[in-house]
Amino acid sequence: MELFDTAWWTALATIIVIDLVLAGDNALVIGIAASRLRPDLRRKAIVFGAMGAIAVRAALTLVVVWLLKIPGLLLVGGALLLPIAYKLAVPSEGGGEHGHAAPDSFWGAMKTIIIADALMGVDNVLAIGGAAHGRWDLVIIGLLITIPLVVWGSGFVTKMMDRWPLLAAVGASILALTGAGMIVKDPIFDQFVIDHAVFDRVLQVGIALAMFAFGYRAYKRGGAQGATTPG
Repeated sequence: MELFDTAWWTALATIIVIDLVLAGDNALVIGIAASRLRPDLRRKAIVFGAMGAIAVRAALTLVVVWLLKIPGLLLVGGALLLPIAYKLAVPSEGGGEHGHAAPDSFWGAMKTIIIADALMGVDNVLAIGGAAHGRWDLVIIGLLITIPLVVWGSGFVTKMMDRWPLLAAVGASILALTGAGMIVKDPIFDQFVIDHAVFDRVLQVGIALAMFAFGYRAYKRGGAQGATTPG
């Protein structure tokens, strides 16, 4: 693959498309976590969270070949992502209206963002590394493109959360779908559980719907508590 030849541009276009899709997951995590902070901390959380997400993805990209050799990596990563999705769907007790006004601490939000990004990043860099065919210039360009996408997307999600708190349940279900997708793609899952495309899809959708149900219940419970709290 020569610099700027047809194959180079094709690979770059593929990476940009992958980044557009994957940046959505990062933006969801950052946006939901930041929406629970005080307004003066939100922008800081979005910027630091986005930079952390890019740094994690860059670090993982450097060891992508080594990551491919670790059996069960996607299985474990996907399983660990599910409780993070649950944490985003079901906020801490004692929250305000709709359960989403009680903020985590700034560093608590950063912890959630970085851990989630690291777990999702495993799947992300495998996709990008395969599309780049070993060309680090393509990987770097892709990372640079991702930064504004994640920052803008996170800010957009935060604003939408202010208007429609139920979006936390939607976002958490999407993250759960991502985690379940990582699980069913792992060779160990296919070997010891079941290797069937229909089963994989049903499991993914079932987990995502269950996560939405948890979030919806938390939303309704928060709304009921807000309605009974004296003004």
